[in-house]
Amino acid sequence: MRGLLLLAAVLVIVWLWRSRAGSVKPDRATRAAEPQLEDMVRCQQCGLHLPAADAITGRQGSYCCAEHLQLSES
Repeated sequence: MRGLLLLAAVLVIVWLWRSRAGSVKPDRATRAAEPQLEDMVRCQQCGLHLPAADAITGRQGSYCCAEHLQLSES
């Protein structure tokens, strides 16, 4: 009988510990790993949408590669 009571107490402690561990808020390192939103632009030559940081900017707009910039603006 004492063994069953001890087993029940251990199970309750484990259940409480696991339920508390699931409710912990993520720390700053986890939140910092979330992806950041970027502005998207459209290539004036082919219509491809790409991040503004990766685009090549010309006189007539943004382009996905140097070849499309040269085709459109030469």
